[in-house]
Amino acid sequence: MTALPTIHGEVDTGFGPVADAFRRNFDRHGEIGAAVAVYAGDRPVVDLWAGHRDRARTLAWERDTMAPVFSSTKGIAAFVLAHAVSRGLLDYEAPVARYWPEFGSRGKESITVRQLIDHQAGLPELDRVVRLRDFGDLDALAEILAAQKPLWRPGTRHGYHPITVGLYQGELIRRVDPSHRTLGRMFAEEFATPLGLDFFIGLPESESLDRIATLSATTGLDILRYERDVPLRIGVQMYARRGSTYRALNSPRLGAAARATRREYLGVEHPGTGGVGTARALAQVYGAAAAQTGALPIDERVLDLLATAETADDVPAEDLILLTRSRYHLGFRKSRGSFQFGSDRRAYGTTGLGGSVGFADPGTGLGFGYTPNRLGVAILDDARARNLHRAMVRCAQA
Repeated sequence: MTALPTIHGEVDTGFGPVADAFRRNFDRHGEIGAAVAVYAGDRPVVDLWAGHRDRARTLAWERDTMAPVFSSTKGIAAFVLAHAVSRGLLDYEAPVARYWPEFGSRGKESITVRQLIDHQAGLPELDRVVRLRDFGDLDALAEILAAQKPLWRPGTRHGYHPITVGLYQGELIRRVDPSHRTLGRMFAEEFATPLGLDFFIGLPESESLDRIATLSATTGLDILRYERDVPLRIGVQMYARRGSTYRALNSPRLGAAARATRREYLGVEHPGTGGVGTARALAQVYGAAAAQTGALPIDERVLDLLATAETADDVPAEDLILLTRSRYHLGFRKSRGSFQFGSDRRAYGTTGLGGSVGFADPGTGLGFGYTPNRLGVAILDDARARNLHRAMVRCAQA
């Protein structure tokens, strides 16, 4: 029997149940190493870490340990677009082709920025092989992206764009920024540096890989032991290596998720899946957004849009790629169906492959962040994250 690790960090009075849930994740859910953080506005009320940053359990997870967060990066990218909207550089309801004329081909001329970032554009995969090494040539990549033909009539359905949405967002930011910065650089200069965030979209050479937790895939009997939310319909496609979900999750081809800690993966920018950082950084950004502290370079008007409870249900709920009911709003996820988070419908955030999550809960003014290194198999609602954020909401409402 493996001894439970020591839980490090601090918890404010009233948030003890979050620490209890964190400890149970190690006892019952096979946690190897992880961190969880909650911010009330700009104040940390939960800041915990425990376990090991390697599968062999020889290296302790430390206060500043970072982890790849995969699609939890999408929320950070959405904040960058919200910043561009606040500055008048973008309009959510404007056609993408207004800012990127070459995009308006092959039936894409009317796709709005909102439809693109809300996964309604029908562009979840590319019609040619693109690999990680191709991300360095942004002009060539932009030509490929602009030449794509939608898989469905834009604005009529939605289907998760696992990787491509970040590439489109990145090019859109590069087009509208007066200095033509990349999305990762804009985030670093407008968010990360002013707020002191340990989060990167495009890891600098100056950052040591020793700080980054290695990832461990969940396989074999561990799936039966620890996973209760296995997406069977998606699993069939992944096993058969065919189907719309399989193609979207492998377009472009980024390699095995467990190898996402290598410099080749983290050093290039891919704003849909390539972020690496701490749970504390996620919670800090989302806490500032939830409570509208003024710390973020985003207007209150735009933050109010992100937090609206009455999102437009202008497409059927069934997600053509994730094969479940989903709701997207201005680049974020909203609670829907079996995937519920936050205290009410105003909550917004994104989840990542393996279990990471960050979200804002305007109803309580809290921001939440969670980063593990055991890669769970649930697509949206990892049991470990669910245990933690439900405990957080219960504490806030007590």
